[in-house]
Amino acid sequence: MISVQSIIDAPIEKVWDLWTLPKHIIKWNYPSEEWQTIAAENDLKINGKFKYTMQTKDKSAAFDFEGIYTDVKVLSQIEYKLFDNRTGSIHFEENDNIVKITEIFEPNTHDSKSMQEQWCQAVIDNFKTYVELSKL
Repeated sequence: MISVQSIIDAPIEKVWDLWTLPKHIIKWNYPSEEWQTIAAENDLKINGKFKYTMQTKDKSAAFDFEGIYTDVKVLSQIEYKLFDNRTGSIHFEENDNIVKITEIFEPNTHDSKSMQEQWCQAVIDNFKTYVELSKL
């Protein structure tokens, strides 16, 4: 399993909304300036589907990150199963308007574990920046 986390200076409601609403997902869900999320669908409920279409800005590479939710505890935890049967979870812990977000997931077999960890950590760090700079 791979685990990444970040500490975000914001109330849990804001963190939750910016993590789960497609209009926000497309603004933070990328690991570097070369990448972007061009579409996001998110039906946040048990058996609800999610799909994020990511591509490089030069359009040389693209992929869909998609699966279904297996458990949702609002403001607390999201569990999912990807279409390749790997599983993962995101945990939200709030203490005095500071939220620790932790994502744990099974790595795929075709990319190095370290590359996947770096990619996901970069995305979650980008999320932290987006939340903390957001005026919402």
